[in-house]
Amino acid sequence: MTGQNLTTPGALSARLLDWYDAERRHLPWRYAPGQVADPYRVWLSEVMLQQTTVAAVVPYFKTFTTRWPTVTDLAGADDEAVMAAWAGLGYYARARNLLKCARVVRDQHDGQFPDTEDGLRRLPGIGTYTAAAITAIAFGKRAVVVDGNVERVISRMFAVTDPLPGSKEQIRVLADTLTPQDRAGDYAQAMMDLGATLCSPRNPACGLCPWMMACEGRKQGIAEKLPAKVAKAEKPLRRGIAFWIVRWDGAVLLRRRAPEGLLGGMTEIPSTPWREGDWSREDAILYSPVSADWHPLRGLVRHTFTHFHLELSVLSGVAKGGEYPGCRWVLPEDMDGEALPTVMRKIVRLALGQG
Repeated sequence: MTGQNLTTPGALSARLLDWYDAERRHLPWRYAPGQVADPYRVWLSEVMLQQTTVAAVVPYFKTFTTRWPTVTDLAGADDEAVMAAWAGLGYYARARNLLKCARVVRDQHDGQFPDTEDGLRRLPGIGTYTAAAITAIAFGKRAVVVDGNVERVISRMFAVTDPLPGSKEQIRVLADTLTPQDRAGDYAQAMMDLGATLCSPRNPACGLCPWMMACEGRKQGIAEKLPAKVAKAEKPLRRGIAFWIVRWDGAVLLRRRAPEGLLGGMTEIPSTPWREGDWSREDAILYSPVSADWHPLRGLVRHTFTHFHLELSVLSGVAKGGEYPGCRWVLPEDMDGEALPTVMRKIVRLALGQG
């Protein structure tokens, strides 16, 4: 393809698909070009990949599909088991919606995912992007699939200088002009791969890109500066005090968080609320589920969430045992099987390191 034909949507999609056929990433949820995809595996991978890297997702995806190979299997799983298997992957509302969605598919759709974007968007936890991705990849229907990688590719391709998130609709419209009718799933994954491998945030490999000659961002020398983004506000710092409560046999008191909200439904080390102000010990211990003689552990636990940074100091105390509402005793050697999010595992490591 030479000359002006190189810039037509048909020519561009053909070049991209040729590149994809030769250079596509081999991922555990991906099917070879022309193969029929399993909607369950496509859905599961897309939910896991939201705001998470491919490298982080691979072992979780393998674990889930081994333990729960179908959506019906997942729908019948114990909530605690699923949350424990998800622990460490972050954004835990996704895990809660995963179970809700699986059960809706089982109970209201006979275990089959809807094959339209509109039908998919009605399921818990499935938004515009995920519905389009499943429609294209699992069902082979044309859909405009725009994730962060695609936003970057399209911004550079058309030299979109208006900053995100305000330019999202413009990018979606431009992406629509290039999306072909045929090989919908392969094209969607090709766009994702192009953004993830060649059209990277820094140092894009323009010389290897199948769209190099048509890319306006490259022609104008601004590709690496795109997509433009509105400067993010600095994240606030919140503080709290966690309570490492040990029983006579070494068991540690754990508590399940409320089902909704941040880290909802996950297991936690009991703590104070997290606030921007400092905590005195006198104020903090009012939030402990037990009374104990407290002593501080050395060091701080630091963690960053989407909207704030967190610093936790840890008070350690020995309790006589007994039962406490919403709490249970777990031996340290059994912690790996608990639905402890990353920030809680940091507390465990700090505490056990001083034992």
